Amino acid sequence: MEKFIIKGGKPLQGTINVFGYKNAAGAILSAALLTEDEVIISNLPIVDDVLNLIKAMESIGCEVVWLGKRKIKIKAGKKVDPRKMDFHLISKMRVAILFMGPLLSRFKNFKISHPGGDKIGLRPIDTHLLAFEKLGAKIKEDGDFYYFKAKKLFGAEIVLKEFSVTATENIMMAAALIPGKTIIKGAAAEPQVQDLGKMLKNMGVKIEGLDSHTIVIEGRKKLKGVSHKIISDPIETATFIIAGAITPGEVTIKNIQPEHLDLFLDKLEEIGINFQKKSNSITVFYSPNLKPAKIQALIYPGFPTDFLPFIAALLTQAKGKSLIHDPLYESRQSYLQELRKMGADIEIVDPHRAIIFGKKPLSGLTIESWDIRGGASLVIAALMAKGETIIKNIYQIDRGYEKIEERLQKLGADIKRVK
Repeated sequence: MEKFIIKGGKPLQGTINVFGYKNAAGAILSAALLTEDEVIISNLPIVDDVLNLIKAMESIGCEVVWLGKRKIKIKAGKKVDPRKMDFHLISKMRVAILFMGPLLSRFKNFKISHPGGDKIGLRPIDTHLLAFEKLGAKIKEDGDFYYFKAKKLFGAEIVLKEFSVTATENIMMAAALIPGKTIIKGAAAEPQVQDLGKMLKNMGVKIEGLDSHTIVIEGRKKLKGVSHKIISDPIETATFIIAGAITPGEVTIKNIQPEHLDLFLDKLEEIGINFQKKSNSITVFYSPNLKPAKIQALIYPGFPTDFLPFIAALLTQAKGKSLIHDPLYESRQSYLQELRKMGADIEIVDPHRAIIFGKKPLSGLTIESWDIRGGASLVIAALMAKGETIIKNIYQIDRGYEKIEERLQKLGADIKRVK
């Protein structure tokens, strides 16, 4: 069990690069299963969830060749056999749920184990399963497995029960190999959904409405290979912006796509963060005079739920009373208990809301990461805390951030990884 040891209060200065978006990589990799042709994917984030997904693809017979540190060639040819799947790997990661759509449309019959992932509340997959049934699939849950069977799949009009990113992506991939028209109503419109749509279009699928909540897909019997570059990670961008804002110095974050951050940046201006935006970079300046805010997570283009933990750490240093509200997940506030241990004055109103009273100095101590984004918020808190902070269970952080300690070290942070 590795840990981070962080000594806070160090100025951060310099440039940090953002890598590919983990939350986009899962669907982009899974979409390679839709064709027997070669698929080349670049700008891959080298994080545990992505590497495990690639291993799972190899376990069913995909040929994988690394063309560079962040570039990969995948050929899901005739040797692919879902029966050989490494179910232990599947059970470790939520992102493996995205295998369901392409495996259903290409193979019709297969089984897959329950997906893993962050422990941030109930995350049922009923929305996925009901949508697959609309396409003609028969699904049975037995023990730790879901069993899929379909004689024939057909296009349909599907109304999703929730604005689910992964359900939208799964149905897009399933519909891609179904000749005819599939309409997805209540679809998610997040950047990663649009990125997947761009890839599927280049593979031969006709898609309309990617930037809306109604997506129309006309599938094909056969899809062609494609080269695709994954979009940059907006969550990583947000993490480093806030880290730069709460520590003395000046940090430039490069290789970003600001158009995916409009509402977030607007909220930072309201709070009092000083930054300068360019076409593919943002420079953030130390911002000690912060104002409180009310922030509610909403579906895209609303404020992203994944950004709330970072904002919570930031708002502990805002003078006044702030409110954060996440109606999407009921167990995502574990990190708030850790911030309270560090000295933050936080009232957890209910499983979805918390009031943060600032400005309160934070002090280092031993705390624990419970999920990816909550863990990143603790890193931010430790960077500004007085004294030494030890963060345990950093495997959770590693699932979503590539060597975050090495990248922060280059900015001047006193952070090290120990066993």
